[in-house]
Amino acid sequence: MKRLFSLKKAILFLFFFTISTLGFAQKTFTLQAKPHLKISGTSSLHDWDMVSETATGKLVGTIDGNGLVSISSLAVEMPAESIKSGKSGMDKNAYKALKTNQFKIVKFDLKAATKNSDGTWNFTGTFAIAGVTKSITLKVKETSNLGQSALEGSYSFKLTDYKITPPTALMGTIKTGDDVKISFTLKFK
Repeated sequence: MKRLFSLKKAILFLFFFTISTLGFAQKTFTLQAKPHLKISGTSSLHDWDMVSETATGKLVGTIDGNGLVSISSLAVEMPAESIKSGKSGMDKNAYKALKTNQFKIVKFDLKAATKNSDGTWNFTGTFAIAGVTKSITLKVKETSNLGQSALEGSYSFKLTDYKITPPTALMGTIKTGDDVKISFTLKFK
């Protein structure tokens, strides 16, 4: 009788343990269509923006009813020539500077993610552009709704940090500034 009681107890424990951990199992989420990726900078003539709505990505994380509680993997790739300014001459100069004939993809790979008490995340990873890969840290805001998580943030850097010569136009009379900023909103489901 005592053995039967212990067996029932063990079965109940396993049942409740299984049920309680189901909500916290790791899942793979896919980057949804039309992410918002914007590169902003300056020139001697005016400020400029280039936008892309083309990227692929996967996120592996643990989610509960209120959003992500852990992220073990995240990779996002954007075709370098998907960024557009609306001006073909500017796009051509940007692609030349980014060496897109040789380096077709801009990529972020997550190495570690830590959730802050305010709900934001600190991401440490590598960013690769124009054939140069550097370690970076990003502060990212997460919002979750109906099984979808949106990650929003930005990364400021110097073109020359990635061995990119700031583009010029009109025989050097218009010069692009060295400082640029990438802003992003990525939705995973």
